[in-house]
Amino acid sequence: MTEAALAMLNYREVHGYRRAFRMAGDGPPLLLIHGIGDSSETWAPVFGELARHHTVIAPDLLGHGSSDHPRADYAVAAYACGMRDLLGVLDIERVTVVGHSLGGGVAMQFAYQFPERCERLVLVGTAGIGRDVHPLLRLAAGPGAEMALPLATAAPVRAAVRAVAPVLRTVGRLGRRGPLAWAGLGLGTDFDYVLKRYESLADRTARQAFLRTLRAGVDARGQVITMLDRSYLAAGLPTLIMWGQLDRVIPVSHAHAAKAAMPGSLLQVFPDSGHFPHHDDPAGFVKAIEEFLDGTRAADHDPVRWRRLLREGHPAPHTPESSGA
Repeated sequence: MTEAALAMLNYREVHGYRRAFRMAGDGPPLLLIHGIGDSSETWAPVFGELARHHTVIAPDLLGHGSSDHPRADYAVAAYACGMRDLLGVLDIERVTVVGHSLGGGVAMQFAYQFPERCERLVLVGTAGIGRDVHPLLRLAAGPGAEMALPLATAAPVRAAVRAVAPVLRTVGRLGRRGPLAWAGLGLGTDFDYVLKRYESLADRTARQAFLRTLRAGVDARGQVITMLDRSYLAAGLPTLIMWGQLDRVIPVSHAHAAKAAMPGSLLQVFPDSGHFPHHDDPAGFVKAIEEFLDGTRAADHDPVRWRRLLREGHPAPHTPESSGA
């Protein structure tokens, strides 16, 4: 599957801001939410296949891609509201939500804030499970990043990074499980795609939105938001957790913690994938989603049951071991 499978960008104004999105296909709606510093283009390898049987909506989050980059609220809850409002503009009432990385955190928040709008949940290498996150993201969330990032993304630095990238890529892949993993920044198969996202931060407004988004969920100690304290509310919501075994951005241990916290959820681990299984194994990714959709029934939100779950509460959530503790 190539980028030619992507639908053209469309635009709608929501609350005075231009929102970019791609939409194609016919059938039960699928909302695809990308991760931090990314855009709807990340779904290129799977968009066309998913659109064969579904209405696929893939937005550029506010501050990302071709959407506006205002000085605004970039918290996960605000993004979830943005997804609800975009769906309202598009006259789409209920969706299955697929979220990758930060988008997984947005997807979980969407399911929590608007359970009546969410039919199923698919979490792909999702944020919001534990503290662990790639050291570069911790560094970017720390003090001084406003001054360091413009320098790190300046034209001469980007040129130097491109020049040494082939060496870093080769050595890092050779040692992706061992002591040489540092050479590719520990990113393995994700190195090339992350390098493209790094280059996009040369744009000042994109860089500012990236920092605001990152700091809403990450600090120098790691991720600061968690869904585990509210995961019990997903009981009855069909949930599929998808992860790459070689993920160095958010480790696969978080996948098992999420499954343990969400009884009845399904887990699909891609043995040769990193943080982007929809890039590394697009055919397997689409197959897993199609089988999940075919094998589950859309949730029907029951507000009485929801209030009962809230009153009963939940025991202290389990969290995965974290090097940032």
